[in-house]
Amino acid sequence: MSQVGQELRKMTAFIKQEAIEKAREIEIKANEEFSIEKSKLVREETDAIDASYAKKFKQASMTQQITRSTVANKTRLRVLGARQELLDDIFDQASKKLAAAAGDKAKYKAVLKGLILEGMYALNEDEVVVRARKADGAAVKDAAKDAEKEYEKELGKSSKVNLDEENPLPEGTSGGVFIVGGNGKIEINNTFEERLRLLQLSALPAVRKALFGPNPNRKFFD
Repeated sequence: MSQVGQELRKMTAFIKQEAIEKAREIEIKANEEFSIEKSKLVREETDAIDASYAKKFKQASMTQQITRSTVANKTRLRVLGARQELLDDIFDQASKKLAAAAGDKAKYKAVLKGLILEGMYALNEDEVVVRARKADGAAVKDAAKDAEKEYEKELGKSSKVNLDEENPLPEGTSGGVFIVGGNGKIEINNTFEERLRLLQLSALPAVRKALFGPNPNRKFFD
């Protein structure tokens, strides 16, 4: 019995030792797996945090860009609006001063002659009709005679200028004339208001450049 007891104790010690070693192996493996899983979870969470930060940073950058763009556009529109108001005011002041051009009779007569002559050259007819303000009747007749003489001198043929006294231009206009030809089908508007409008169209770029400098965004000038 003593020998059997010894054998049992040996077997028990052996089994216990194997169990301890197996438990140690399981614990080591469990710790390794825990470390791996922990590292994986930490990496996933870190990546998630980084991705979330990157997304929020991108959104914040886009919001900032949109805000800057919006502010810049609003500022640009306000500047353009202020510039346009100034340009409109310049031509509005010029319009208000048009009537004063007829105050100097000698100069006004010379201007009327030029306006009539321009129409005569454009129409190139034997006879044209001129419409003007009733108050300018006498000045227009004198200017028309001078225009007829110069026309004949320059082109070697005559052209008669008739004042249409039945259909004068409104007295609210600043001056100038309408030259009518083609049996009443062709009208050349050489009133002061029309000439200022044409000047505004043609001279506006030069006026804008003189006031505000060249446009840095303009690529073509033809």
